[in-house]
Amino acid sequence: MNTPMKLVVVGAGGRMGKTLIRLISETPGLALHAAVERAGSPALGRDAGELAGVPALGVPVTDDPLQAFLEAEGVIDFTSPAATVEFAALAAQARIVHIIGTTGCLAEHEEKIDAAARHARVVKSGNMSLGVNLLSVLVKQAAQALEASGWDIEVLEMHHRHKVDAPSGTALLLGEAAAEGRGVSLAEHSVRVRDGHTGAREEGSIGFATLRGGSVIGEHSVLFASEGEIVTLSHSAADRSLFARGALKAAVWARDKKPGRYTMLDVLGLNSTP
Repeated sequence: MNTPMKLVVVGAGGRMGKTLIRLISETPGLALHAAVERAGSPALGRDAGELAGVPALGVPVTDDPLQAFLEAEGVIDFTSPAATVEFAALAAQARIVHIIGTTGCLAEHEEKIDAAARHARVVKSGNMSLGVNLLSVLVKQAAQALEASGWDIEVLEMHHRHKVDAPSGTALLLGEAAAEGRGVSLAEHSVRVRDGHTGAREEGSIGFATLRGGSVIGEHSVLFASEGEIVTLSHSAADRSLFARGALKAAVWARDKKPGRYTMLDVLGLNSTP
């Protein structure tokens, strides 16, 4: 398609929202159609471009997502699980692309997103970066190659002090990759908390360790530990814009796809599933 893709940014006043607005304004083939914030936000009424630190775009921030989604082609969503579910219903109603970078979703949220994907083109991932999704493929391959009886798996992550969910969406994405490689359920084999007298590590478990502090954007490592050796696969995010760029890439990719639910592995051509 030759016309710019018209995108809506929800959570426009947040750090990721501002990054998305800036990148959309700088990217040929994309156009900011609307910017949405919650009721009562100090960003309401402000020009979205000026809010993001770029020249005015003539798009005032609104608290009316229903109106914002009209005539849009896609929505980029790094908000909260409850808000994402609401936006999913609206995206389905409008039959547009919905890119979801929101983390911390529970089973009931996922069910509603699945329902919305019958009409919308949904791309949801715990992390939108090329590097992390490539890492997930390598983690799955390593878990397949290294037997559970001889190799323990630990997922270590660190984020800034303001992050509200743990483990991070990326850590869970990597844990799922490890579980898939082992052919087991992550829910049945993950260990999220260790405190007090825990006893010996259970064979075949996938452990998670969470660190929070400072302004760390995202550090993730998957450790495969055996007797006498450790294999570490890791990723370090130095710039929040890499997640935004991945989300915009996903939106353009999904523009001409059929309704359904996709992941960044589909976007990047890394999904080995037929």
